[in-house]
Amino acid sequence: MALNNTYEARLVQQETAVGAGVQILLLALLGSAIGMGPAGWLTGLAFATATWAVLSRALHRTRPRSFGPANRVTLGRAILVGGVTALVADSFESSPPVTLLVGLTAVALILDGVDGKVARRTGTSTALGARFDMEVDAFLILVLSVYVSTRLGPWVLLIGAMRYVFVAAAKLAPWLNAPLPPSMARKTVAAMQGICLLLAGADLLPYAGDLAVVLLALGSLVWSFGRDVAWLWRNERRTAAEAAAGAEETDTTVAALERELLELAVR
Repeated sequence: MALNNTYEARLVQQETAVGAGVQILLLALLGSAIGMGPAGWLTGLAFATATWAVLSRALHRTRPRSFGPANRVTLGRAILVGGVTALVADSFESSPPVTLLVGLTAVALILDGVDGKVARRTGTSTALGARFDMEVDAFLILVLSVYVSTRLGPWVLLIGAMRYVFVAAAKLAPWLNAPLPPSMARKTVAAMQGICLLLAGADLLPYAGDLAVVLLALGSLVWSFGRDVAWLWRNERRTAAEAAAGAEETDTTVAALERELLELAVR
């Protein structure tokens, strides 16, 4: 059995290595198509290396028997996000290929609705897969917010940074790590961010139209995070109150037992 586990682990690691190789191939294709500069190449390679290293470490820690079809879809999305990241970095040195950037982003956003369905249908849903999917989504939103901010202003970065600020805050306030109840509104708002930023980045609308779309995205995101933080705060207070009530009940019970024992001793 140990040999079989080692063999499966090796196959899983091979899939991540193939993903890194495909990422480099995509960068090479983009480089030959648009003459990508050093910033795009270095950023794309850094993304590929970081993704491979973090994913390999997570797989080594969780030791799944196989990488799984849903994770393959998410890995494909990550490769596309790496291409988008390289194009955005390259846009600071030269005019961005908007059509190519929009095309890669659109495919990545479409596939975002695929990996979850694949996981459910194949019965391969895992905590690692859900976290992998979430991190790819969050990084794509961050990269798109960087791109759109060059036209609309630095305030757009709030969209991409909000999730990372929440994660950092949870380090200081552990009650923010409590699981949230499922919410269709939360999922809808999360999906809106990529669509709105893609629309603004496609340069199809006038400035006022792009501004309205991105403000809508930011407003809905602030509302969603605010609602979740308020729920987590109420949950923390309720949990603390229940714990205090339980401790008080225990103290009362102990005191009653002590009185009974004292009365028996007196008799």
